[in-house]
Amino acid sequence: MRHNKAVNHLGRQSGHRKALLANMASSLIVNKRITTTVAKAKALKSYVEPLITKSKEDTTHNRRVVFSYLKDKNAVSELFRTIAPKVADRPGGYTRVLHLGFRQGDAADMALIELVDFNEAALASAPKAAKKSTRRSKAKKAEEAPVEEAPKAEE
Repeated sequence: MRHNKAVNHLGRQSGHRKALLANMASSLIVNKRITTTVAKAKALKSYVEPLITKSKEDTTHNRRVVFSYLKDKNAVSELFRTIAPKVADRPGGYTRVLHLGFRQGDAADMALIELVDFNEAALASAPKAAKKSTRRSKAKKAEEAPVEEAPKAEE
């Protein structure tokens, strides 16, 4: 039994696991969304969210700390230049894991992990939700509209 074991080892030695998570985090930062298994997505979420929090404060120390985790200069610059300003006011929860179903070959449970502030579909639908109107209010406005009366012919 694995009571009180916080880390999912993903069936790998520690060096392989660190390399896997570093590569997946770099891909997530550069591409804004990746498809992987649910277990790897959950492990990646706990790996990448502290790095995004560190990127909010752009100091040389934070850049070096993040680089020690990611080992990719392009991903670090992307993180500090484009992602950090966009998530500056968000207090956490920078990623979203969406379950996709099962993989064809081995029936592994698949998931899509994405950065929340970079999902164009969700951001486009948000303003539509703010505009809310009901039928009753439209009918009420139609009744209140002044009706033009035909001029009476004088006899």
